[in-house]
Amino acid sequence: MALVEGCKHAVDIEIPVEEVGKEAERAAEAIRAKAHLQGFRPGKAPLSMIRKYYASSIRQEVLDKLLSRFFRLRMEAEHLEPVGQPSVTDLVYEDDKPITFKAHFEVAPEIELKEYRGITVPYEQPSLSDEEVELRLQGLRNEKADYVNLDPRPAEPGDVAVIDLHSTAGLEGEPIHGHDLKVELGGADTMPELNENIPGMAPGDIKTISVTYPAEYAQERLAGKTVEFRVNMKALQKKELPDLDDEFAKDLGDFTSFEELRNTVRTNMLREREIMEQRAAKEVLTGKLADLHDFPVPEAFIDRQVEMYLNRFASEQAQMGRDPKKLNIDFDRAKEAMRDRAVKEIKSSLLVERIAEREAVATTQDEVDREVQRYAKEHREPAAAVRKKWQEDGTLQRIAHAIRTEKTLNFLFENARKEAPAAENAQSAS
Repeated sequence: MALVEGCKHAVDIEIPVEEVGKEAERAAEAIRAKAHLQGFRPGKAPLSMIRKYYASSIRQEVLDKLLSRFFRLRMEAEHLEPVGQPSVTDLVYEDDKPITFKAHFEVAPEIELKEYRGITVPYEQPSLSDEEVELRLQGLRNEKADYVNLDPRPAEPGDVAVIDLHSTAGLEGEPIHGHDLKVELGGADTMPELNENIPGMAPGDIKTISVTYPAEYAQERLAGKTVEFRVNMKALQKKELPDLDDEFAKDLGDFTSFEELRNTVRTNMLREREIMEQRAAKEVLTGKLADLHDFPVPEAFIDRQVEMYLNRFASEQAQMGRDPKKLNIDFDRAKEAMRDRAVKEIKSSLLVERIAEREAVATTQDEVDREVQRYAKEHREPAAAVRKKWQEDGTLQRIAHAIRTEKTLNFLFENARKEAPAAENAQSAS
């Protein structure tokens, strides 16, 4: 066996002439059973005629069966586990002679782990101000607001306008239609053009309003565009907010007092922030881990990773109303542009797997069962049915792998050296 480069290998394989002959006979017999030759019923034509008229089909059948079989036997003999499909060169297939060919393939890289404990990551235990908690509580209060209809009159700041909205110019593709939209006039989250133009309109009035969206607007279709809308005022309402008291807390859930709700909100917000900041630290950690280890990455892995990126991109485009088939993405160019990112993420993934093996990190049945139960409860499906479906489609295995990966990342984070982020250090120094 020859090591070509990195993970790439090549082997010369010879298939004995007797094996070639046996497979050719089997292929000819299989074709004769179905072949329709003039003057002969299926299965009755002479083999000599089958070999003559179906020589190309027999040859292809022999190659399809024998090349893969003898490649697999060679891999077993060499104790190798190839990744991806092998490619064949230097194929020689002549009558009454052995078949010879060269198989080019890749194997997973051998990884020699360096020290993975004590990697420095930017992280500081998150904190939370009273103002942030109050803002979240006000958000919950807004969600429970009641809207009371007002008698028809010109709209004023502080009112809630109920409008129908239809785009008439400035936008390519399907127009925008919005029905019974509640617009809080003067609200910080309301587009400035609506705050400026809707006051003075009364129910039944129709007005054309132009809205200019910021260049960084979340919906790419609207970003930087000036869109003209026809606005139909349907009703005016008054927003009435509930008091932040014990009754409000009880209405939200299993809380006995508003103070208990406040404490729960603070705990949940801190946990959310902790998860977010730990996730960012773990990304830095795995990136540094990849930089510490120098090993080749199979092209088959890179192809698979790039395909995942492109599939994700196509899905995002479809969600925005674009036809992914019209993107005309050149895979080779995309692969070259994404190569560095793909290689780093593959190396990180392989290293986490290797560390999981070294540290004997495993997923328990209880951990997988909890995910099954959680999903079943959320979707109101029998847990047994969910488990059966996931067993059949491979989801259980993917969940177990994801849990093991997260446990390994937690292990690495716990054993990392945490330092306050540089920006915060600079602020504290000043």
